[in-house]
Amino acid sequence: MNPFVVSARKYRPATFDTVVGQSHITTTLKNAIRTKHLAQAFLFCGPRGVGKTTCARILAKTLNCKQQTADIEACNQCESCISFQQSQSLNIYELDAASNNSVDDIRSLVEQVRYAPHAGEFKIYIIDEVHMLSSGAFNAFLKTLEEPPPYAIFILATTEKHKIIPTILSRCQIFDFNRIQVDDIAKHLEYVSGKEGIQAEEDALHIIAQKADGALRDALSIFDQIVSFAGTTLTYKSVIDNLSILDYDYYFRVTDEIRQCQLSSALLTLNELLADGFDGHHFITGLASHFRDLLVSQDPATLVLLEVSKLARERYRIQASEIPRQHLLRYISICAQCDLDYKSSRNQRLHVELCLMRLCAVSGGQSQDVSTTVDFDKAPSPASIQPGSRPSVAPTQQPTQTKTISPAASAQASPSAPAPQKSPALPTAQSPVAPPPSPLPSSHAGSVFSGASLSALKKNTAPTVQEAKPIVAENASAVRTEMPDSPFQFDQFLQCWNRYAAKVREEGKLQLFTTMTMNAPKLLDDVTAQLVIHNPSQGELIQEEKTSMLEWLRTELKNYKIQLVTKLEEKPLDPEETYSNVDKYKKMNEKNPHLDDLRQQLGLELEL
Repeated sequence: MNPFVVSARKYRPATFDTVVGQSHITTTLKNAIRTKHLAQAFLFCGPRGVGKTTCARILAKTLNCKQQTADIEACNQCESCISFQQSQSLNIYELDAASNNSVDDIRSLVEQVRYAPHAGEFKIYIIDEVHMLSSGAFNAFLKTLEEPPPYAIFILATTEKHKIIPTILSRCQIFDFNRIQVDDIAKHLEYVSGKEGIQAEEDALHIIAQKADGALRDALSIFDQIVSFAGTTLTYKSVIDNLSILDYDYYFRVTDEIRQCQLSSALLTLNELLADGFDGHHFITGLASHFRDLLVSQDPATLVLLEVSKLARERYRIQASEIPRQHLLRYISICAQCDLDYKSSRNQRLHVELCLMRLCAVSGGQSQDVSTTVDFDKAPSPASIQPGSRPSVAPTQQPTQTKTISPAASAQASPSAPAPQKSPALPTAQSPVAPPPSPLPSSHAGSVFSGASLSALKKNTAPTVQEAKPIVAENASAVRTEMPDSPFQFDQFLQCWNRYAAKVREEGKLQLFTTMTMNAPKLLDDVTAQLVIHNPSQGELIQEEKTSMLEWLRTELKNYKIQLVTKLEEKPLDPEETYSNVDKYKKMNEKNPHLDDLRQQLGLELEL
């Protein structure tokens, strides 16, 4: 039985032309060999599995080849090429710096550099994972790397260029390798499968290429694994089953369920995914990526941004044509917020389910707030609401008066009228036609009730028509929603501000409380308040709380035109003043920039 050789070794490129996805590197190296403008030291940088060591070996073999082709490639027939292929070349040395990183190892290498090659023109030293060398080894290597003999060439390879000291970087010609594109990996896998006599579906190869994340070696390893599982026929189903991938079929199905406002089906699909062992966070991030792909599929110019097969690209184009762009933007925003809050949520499954409820609410033409009514079986689409029908909002109490609607206003409810908006209309008694109100301003988009109805809810009574009268326009030709804009005094504003500050203090947000009470806000005009802050961290705290803060102020003062702006006035650090953890960390990082590298390596997060 012949020993099995993994595809990553069996199909390793042997010439510059066979290197996948790094044409900018191979072209430069070939031109340098042609013009004999060779640097004394090269540094190949880039992610794993993109061809750094492969290009170093091809360069070493080509330099010592005695019969280079017209295209500056090794002949693979001369004595030098044959000895290299048999790993017997005395002019090419490879050193693994991960296991040979001491000063003695580098001194031994420097001793070998003194002797000229016994055959060939160059002695080439390939040092892999060079960032693993110790500080003393780097220093012992400096002089030789700066002034090597004319026959010595050093090729260094690393995945972490930032760990190499600047004195080494300044002595090398640096080449940055790119992650290999999905299409390039898929084409190479197709070539390998053809050589091995394996029938592979295009979608299956694309899934493997996407899973490899730009590393060709990883893609070939996954390919070998799938072949062992599925045999000589690679199907899309066998790939996703073996790799436990949440494929886009699920996302297409969930998107259709959201688009049709079928909340029950969406929740059942989520339960199916969780039962199969998939993580809810992975599902949400994948769903957001799917919505992004649908968004770019709506424009033929951006359709090329999809790294999928031709068949999948057509499915994206068809589904994207069925969803309005504004809905996709809301979908992405809701999923991004769910992704942001997922780790801090105590009931993560409920958190994902609430996200699906909000998505279905957007598709049903309702508010993002999940307090709006959504039919779990099938919520009515905007086009299915017939003239004279009412939004499915159950009134808490029968109104006391009747509001008559003119014939001109009744015409607004015809089938050709615009789709119902997000906020449900206030219920009225014996009203023949109830036209839906226009959408609320963006600053109040998350609230379903007006100021009048909010006060009614606090009293546990339903708002009457007289109470809701200020938000109904008297213009019979266009019924619209008007938000209260009652004038207020600065003292009233300051009292509301202080009450909200006390509220956040009770919630344990002490840093926000300090920021709100450190300087009193002032009114720039009738509706614009300005708060002075002293550092960017305070600005971030205010920005995170801004939506809730404005909601409080607008509701309490019955003026929905109120705006809040911040003004940064930095002041020198006071040793006796208390600063946030972020401020302390930034100050420590200024003194020692390596502190941030240590935090990232350990996977630590700042406590706000």
